[in-house]
Parts: sequence; C-alpha cells; structure tokens
Amino acid sequence: MTTEPGKPPVRVLTVTMSDSRKRSNDESGRALVEDLVAGGVKHVRHVILKEEPRFIQELVRSVSTDNTADAVVITGGTGITPRDNTYEALLEIYDKHLIGFGETFRRLSWDQIGPHAILSRASAGVVNECVVFSLPGSTKAVRLGVRELILPILQHAVELAIGRSTHVPSMIPPPVSAPASEK
Repeated sequence: MTTEPGKPPVRVLTVTMSDSRKRSNDESGRALVEDLVAGGVKHVRHVILKEEPRFIQELVRSVSTDNTADAVVITGGTGITPRDNTYEALLEIYDKHLIGFGETFRRLSWDQIGPHAILSRASAGVVNECVVFSLPGSTKAVRLGVRELILPILQHAVELAIGRSTHVPSMIPPPVSAPASEK
C-alpha cells in the first residue's frame, strides 16, 4: 500500500481471536502486524480477545464510534469448530458486507491449500465507516490476506467507507511482495 501524497497513513487496529493464545505464542498476530506496518499503515495497537461474539462486536463498535482506527484486521475464529464465532458476530454488525473479500480469499487460498480453502469463512465489511477484515488464524492465511488483498485496496476502501471517494482507481495496485527475509 502506498499512502497518497498529502494523506495520512491508514490507522489500523489488529486483533487475534483466541481462547488460548498469549503474546508469547501469537505467531499470526505478529505476522499480521509485521505485514501491515511493512505495507505503510499506522498500527494503532494489537489486542488478543477470547472467542466470545460480544467481545469482538463491542471492540469493533467502540473503535468505529470513537474513531480510534480507520480499519480493523482480525485473525482467528473463522473456521467451523464450535468455538469459531467471529464470522457470525461480525455479520450481525456489518452495515455493509463485502462479500467479494471472502470469495477472493478462498480462491487465492485454494492455490495454496486446495479444497481445505472452502473451510475458511474470511470476511470483510464496514461498521460505522470503519473497514473490517477477518482472516483465518494461520500465519500463512494472514500473510496471504494482508499482502494480496488488504494492502492493495486498504487506502481506497477507507476512502470509500468514509465517503471521500466515489471512483475506481485509475490503475490496479500491484500485490505487496514478501519482505526480503522471507524470499
């Protein structure tokens, strides 16, 4: 992501949804923050939340209402185990559901993991002019989602959500390449 001249960087709050992860073992949370910061966003803070629907709903509503961040990126809670409720919790509060995000994530994920990609319930939407992205909890899924989908559209998505832009960018932004340490 490149910030347009004269515009401040996009402010992003990141969240790990997990009943068991702590800062010491939150690999996907670390990857999420690393890739977003490398992509030029202003990272506001990282939060680890228990997988309780009301916790994520309250946090997203608070962030959007208080204008704490322009976007929220969540990792975890998108699978199909009984404790995975992030998808349902977010669907309840989205003002606008960006259906194409989940579809595209699963399509790209298919190339990496095959049919298991259909078990992902990645999603995105807008809550009170704040763009929200929800990714699976694996580090590989986080890196795919951030580099290939979120960073290339983040600035424009935020501009659209707050009503500052109504047009399509004149060129398609390229995917963000991996840091040199991962090549």
